Amino acid sequence: MYLSVGLGCDRGAALQTVQQALQQALAQQGLALDRIAVLASIEAKRGELAFWQLSAQLRRPLRLFSAKQLAAVAVPNPSAMVLKHMGTPSVSEAAALLAAGAGVQALLVEKHRWRGADGRHATVSIARMNLDE
Repeated sequence: MYLSVGLGCDRGAALQTVQQALQQALAQQGLALDRIAVLASIEAKRGELAFWQLSAQLRRPLRLFSAKQLAAVAVPNPSAMVLKHMGTPSVSEAAALLAAGAGVQALLVEKHRWRGADGRHATVSIARMNLDE
């Protein structure tokens, strides 16, 4: 089993905040870091250094989707606040599902939110992917 990880965050969130949110989300379901195949977010977060740092650290690609692409995905936890600021009711859940692609099975971790020591929030969602083992 492989995983796609959807990421969201407050502007300027530290790498440590994103890492902690990811570690907590994985731990919720007893999932392993080495099973992550791809990270994903919204194009509007292209400038988030923490996402690129995490991508480099894990040696996994970071895929970015448009608000329109993300808005077309049905998610269990849509947010009016996210819709107001990002133009889509979901970033992390929708990005995890889109990045999982045709092999998507389900969200294993719905929107997990963490406020780091930097005072910023990071959001992580994890979807199951079936890729050729």
